[in-house]
Amino acid sequence: MTKQIPNLFTLLNLICGCLAIIFVLQTGEMLVVQSEEGTWVPQLPEKIWWGSIFIGIAAIVDFLDGFVARLFNATSEMGKQLDSLADVVSFGVAPGIILYQLLRISFIQEEDGLDVTLWALLPALIFPAAAAWRLARFNLENNTGADFTGVPSPAAGLFIASLPLILFYNYFNIAAVLVNKWVLYAIIILLSYLMICNTPFMALKFGKAASKNNLSKIILAAVAVIAAIFLKWLAVPVVFLVYVILSLTTKKQLK
Repeated sequence: MTKQIPNLFTLLNLICGCLAIIFVLQTGEMLVVQSEEGTWVPQLPEKIWWGSIFIGIAAIVDFLDGFVARLFNATSEMGKQLDSLADVVSFGVAPGIILYQLLRISFIQEEDGLDVTLWALLPALIFPAAAAWRLARFNLENNTGADFTGVPSPAAGLFIASLPLILFYNYFNIAAVLVNKWVLYAIIILLSYLMICNTPFMALKFGKAASKNNLSKIILAAVAVIAAIFLKWLAVPVVFLVYVILSLTTKKQLK
């Protein structure tokens, strides 16, 4: 029975991803309001950011299922495949739906925005497709080294999940930037490319105490703590950006 405990954690990850999708799709009709300055800013109903919260919970559970599997010595091929299937939902499909809704919010601000065509919103689906590609390749590689090939899909998914929370609190009046359709398109393309590219990105496991690879991880941890204190939810994309920069500056392109 203990052999199945990690798989139950993985299924909980999947359930959190499904709940995130449900909340994100129930955003209501009131998506924008007019500010005193006469400009249009997003007014996000709370359900969309509940979707972000459940993606965050899925990330915690995703970490725990690996820990539990090692604790009970219960790793299995089924668990590996199940983990990727759950990750596709929680860190691929659910963030893709968030992007879809954010694009809708972006277009609603424009004249005749309610008549936006489906083709303008479909680029949001590039993200879950890239996440699925990334996870399938990961399963085939059986990589046990210190690096990932491409950005891990949970990291990219958490980046997207942070956007509704950043918009909700509107840190530094950044809302107008994040709901710009061209910014959203750029985020989709960049994150999708980072997931499927052949560039090595560091895993967040510490090696030997004297290992030089630990320095980048210590820097990243310090940035995460400081950013969380001063930037709140905006810390998530900042830490992600630092993670990418540290990986690119300390690793070589895979051949």
